[in-house]
Amino acid sequence: MATNNHINYIEFKAMDLAAIKEFYSYVFEWEFTDYGPSYVSFEEKTSGIAGGFEASDEPITNGALIVIFHDDLEAVIRKIEVAGGTINVPIFSFPGGKRFQFMDPSGNELAVWTETEN
Repeated sequence: MATNNHINYIEFKAMDLAAIKEFYSYVFEWEFTDYGPSYVSFEEKTSGIAGGFEASDEPITNGALIVIFHDDLEAVIRKIEVAGGTINVPIFSFPGGKRFQFMDPSGNELAVWTETEN
């Protein structure tokens, strides 16, 4: 079960998902689950933390996206804005949840997600 305010997912960019899966499978024995043609996830049981790779054609300059869990996205958005952060990707849905991305006052980009009820 995910816990509010804990980092529980990390997301990277990748130019070639097949190559990145081959690399991490061979080097670290990570196991992957494909979510369509542009996303692949890895599980905590093989990597130590859950995460994924998103396909990108853009140059990768800040390759990791730290993802924090919280069950009330709107409340977190309000707190981020009061504390001087900005929302740079509004709430959107994905299989199993929804999330948004924000910039902290120093310019670091992070995300907050929550599960959706089935």
